[in-house]
Formats: sequence, structure tokens, C-alpha cells
Amino acid sequence: MKKMRQIIEIDEEKCNGCGQCILACAEGALALVDGKARLVGEIYCDGIGACLGECPQGALTIVERQADEFDEEAVRKHLPSPRQDNILPDKAREKTLACGCSSSVMTTLTRKPGSAQSNASHEGVSELGHWPVKLQLLGPDAPFLKGVDLLLLADCAAAAYPDLHSRLLRDNAVAMGCPKLDNLEAHISRLSGILAGAVPRSLTVVHMEVPCCRAFLSAAREAIRRSGIDVPLKYIVIGRDGTIIEEGRACSSCEAAPGAVTLKTV
Repeated sequence: MKKMRQIIEIDEEKCNGCGQCILACAEGALALVDGKARLVGEIYCDGIGACLGECPQGALTIVERQADEFDEEAVRKHLPSPRQDNILPDKAREKTLACGCSSSVMTTLTRKPGSAQSNASHEGVSELGHWPVKLQLLGPDAPFLKGVDLLLLADCAAAAYPDLHSRLLRDNAVAMGCPKLDNLEAHISRLSGILAGAVPRSLTVVHMEVPCCRAFLSAAREAIRRSGIDVPLKYIVIGRDGTIIEEGRACSSCEAAPGAVTLKTV
């Protein structure tokens, strides 16, 4: 049944087929068709516009027109079920996005036997327990996020810290991003949804010592506030020389301006 409501509209002239809007659409309403983003069904689009900020070309807008009503039950059936089994990422049965990309398939990685007990300095041992790792590709239904200790890891900190796997990734889930170059508001929104849905045991922000990177701690604090979940908040500051220069607990409910941080060292 059609009615007047808000719905996404795509300017094909502007669309360059990057697929960022598809990753941002939690309802699976968008797909790449012939190299362009297309609305695959009006019933899948809620008209909220979470995808708008992800388009680098400004090809997406929200319009009000006659459209089929949004159907939440149809969305549930349309989306693939969360992966519950432990599988290796190269198995042929993996499902992919509508665009044909498997980069955001929720996968729990199976470590090689004995990897968790391996020497911290052993070369070539990965402690990564899941895929994907980018925050904007993660969702609250991912089984590997339920009740875990979650790291919010700045991209540059991952490159700078030499003991990342043995010291930080082991037994932890991770969500990565850049507070300076990424859409910080989109990160806050996505993280708050993960906190509310997955309810991790704790959230630890790992960021570089540079001022712009510290915005991740403020973003985490705001995500906790929006989620309504009381999550212990910690922080680890990585120096440009690759050492940990500060770590401790942070006030998760302190008022702070965007980019500012209020730290409480333990």
C-alpha cells in the first residue's frame, strides 16, 4: 500500500558506484546495479537517511513522495541471518553484500591451535578473532561482539604499536576508524547501536598522542550516553615512537566538548 512518506532518492548522474551508502544501510535497501547505487525495494527503506552522510558525491537525498510503506518484517526476511558458527573466511558458502563485496561478512575467525598460548614475540601469530574490523562495517547483531571487551582502535595506533596482537587484540573484539578523516558522527551513531545491542563488558579507546586522535575518547563517551548502557570506559594512548605513554580509566558520563577529553588515570 502506497502513502506519502519520506524515502531515499539517488541521483544517478552523481553516483560513482563507490558503494559506501550500501554499507551504511542497515536495512539492505540499496544495491549496486550496473555500477550505480539503486533502491532495491521501497518497503526496505525507512526514510531515516543513515546513508546520506556516507556518499562522497552528494548523490543521495531524502524526498517525500508516494511510496510503499516501510515493512520491518520484510526487512528481517530480506537480510541474511547473523552468522552463529565459527568458520574460516575463505569458505565458499560465505554470503556477500548485494554489491558482490565480502568485506563486511560477519565472520568469527578460527585461530590455529595454540595461538593464544604462543610467545608474545613469536612472528606471524595473529590474535584477530573476527572480521570485519572497521567500525562502520560492524553491527550489534554480530555474535563476536556480545558481552566482550571491545577496543575502539584508531587506525594510526594500530600501525604504530608493535605489540598490538599480543597485548591488545588477544581475547578482545576490535572496531577501527579514524576520528579525523572519517565521519565522526557516523562512528558515534554506529558505536552507540553496538553498545545498546551487544552490551560489551567494557570499552577501551586506543588512540595516538596527537590532539586530533583524542576525539575518539569523546566520541566513545557520547556513544555511551546515547546507548543508555553503563559501560566501563578505559583509554590507552600510544606515542609516535610506538610506546604506551598513558592508560587508565575515563569518566564515561562527564560532559565534554567535542574533541575534549577528561581523563582519570589509575
